[in-house]
Amino acid sequence: MSRKRETATLGGGCFWCLEAAFQCLNGVETVVSGYAGGTVAYPLYEQVCLGRTGHAEVVQITFDPTVISFEDILAVFWSIHDPTTRNRQGHDVGTQYRSIILYHSEEQRRIAEKSRCEVDASGVWKNSIVTEIVPYSDFYKADGRHQDYYLSHPEEAYCQVVINPKIAKVRNKFKGMVKQEDSDKG
Repeated sequence: MSRKRETATLGGGCFWCLEAAFQCLNGVETVVSGYAGGTVAYPLYEQVCLGRTGHAEVVQITFDPTVISFEDILAVFWSIHDPTTRNRQGHDVGTQYRSIILYHSEEQRRIAEKSRCEVDASGVWKNSIVTEIVPYSDFYKADGRHQDYYLSHPEEAYCQVVINPKIAKVRNKFKGMVKQEDSDKG
């Protein structure tokens, strides 16, 4: 008997940050960094960085919905980036860093819209959420140097200063969802 898998495609700034945060969650089987939401087929990193392809840096997450729900994935998503800043996350500026949810089904669209409304109404964020919720179309995997970036470069300054605090937040706020080997680190 094969288990059902689902896919979530999310963008919230640099894909290295999202990749590292989602990799530590139970039920998440793969996290692939790439590009979505643009108009150019098979864009290169350098093209996306110029902000002219329309793509956002995203992660594509394959998960087991019997272990982690799409709602839980969105709860983590809302907490590890600022969904109130248009085309910006920290020092990263441009449309490629926008907050975006690319839904794979009508159910995901409904859940994403409900989740966005709930988080917006909760007052967690001072400003209104600007996250786009759009239909999924194409995903283009980033080249190998961008895959498992944090796992391959944990000592780099960017990983220490930008990614580590996001991982620590996930480990503390979502303890019950974190893989055992990751919760031991936090």
